[in-house]
Amino acid sequence: MSNRDVIGIGASAGGIQALLTLVSALPADLPAAILVTIHLHPQFRSSLDEIVSRAGALPAFFARNGQTYKQGEIYIAPPDQHLLVDGDRLHLGTGPRENNSRPAIDPMLRSIAACCGARAIGVVLTGTLGDGASGLWAVQRCGGMTLVQDPEDAAFPEMPLNALRRVTPDSVLPIADIAATLTALSREPAGEAVAVPGTIPFEVDIARGEMTDPQAKMEDMDHIGRRSVLACPECHGVMWEIDEGELTRYRCHTGHAYTAELLSVALEESLRRALAGAARALEERLTLTRSLHRQATEAQHTASAANWSSRVDEVERELETLRSAMQRVEKLKTELVRQESSARHQAGTGRGREPE
Repeated sequence: MSNRDVIGIGASAGGIQALLTLVSALPADLPAAILVTIHLHPQFRSSLDEIVSRAGALPAFFARNGQTYKQGEIYIAPPDQHLLVDGDRLHLGTGPRENNSRPAIDPMLRSIAACCGARAIGVVLTGTLGDGASGLWAVQRCGGMTLVQDPEDAAFPEMPLNALRRVTPDSVLPIADIAATLTALSREPAGEAVAVPGTIPFEVDIARGEMTDPQAKMEDMDHIGRRSVLACPECHGVMWEIDEGELTRYRCHTGHAYTAELLSVALEESLRRALAGAARALEERLTLTRSLHRQATEAQHTASAANWSSRVDEVERELETLRSAMQRVEKLKTELVRQESSARHQAGTGRGREPE
């Protein structure tokens, strides 16, 4: 029986320092390959592979498409590509962004779950929002082990907290204890194989970027979720609502995916952009209308001047109404941020769970 030989680690804000702390305590003879997804900006070259290699005994590399992965090595998702497992090889997917990110943590963890089943270990570290929760659910659903950094130990507790709301992990640990647990788990035999739900490989294929038939994709989406009344904030396509235990996610027919929390943020940002665009258009219209009123007045065209004066008043009222709406949106956002901060604090201090 094989050991647990594939480890997927996901992190976001604060993740580099957490990753360095973790890998510095891993042994050189670790009998597992490690895949890492950290949200990296696509337009800047990263030397994270060199930094991680210097931090510990295991060599780290940015993953290459099609390469065979080996035990005792660390493979990092390159910017703007999903890191996926395909048999004994790595695949770099060009599919749509998930949770506004590519690379995203969820596709990596889903691919490990679908490919490796009980051999897989999924880990979610510090970060904001909810990337990683769905991927951990997939790992657990396919018989793998799951670990979450203790939110009280995380630089940014939101991502671990969201993972804890969606799954019951095998361990909740401070970063200083995760390496020892991973080492011990990787040397244990993997559990019995578990049937993989067809929805998980389907979503991995989306991340690969190989699903090009929109009609077929929409028909398949009907099997994994129910059509919602919401439109995708990115492409404005139809969105499906997908239930995974306590987690509700959304995915559109072109592949963009969001947790419910991040979809709310994305829709709010879309609304703000739309309102800002409308305000700019009204401001330009007001400038033009005032100019036409001034020209009519200077030319002593009384009727025309009166008409343009009325139009100026009308546009000014429309602009004032729109600006009031924008202020209400900003106040609502501030209140939601305050409530979410309060909820995170209560969840972090009132969870009553000791690290395992």
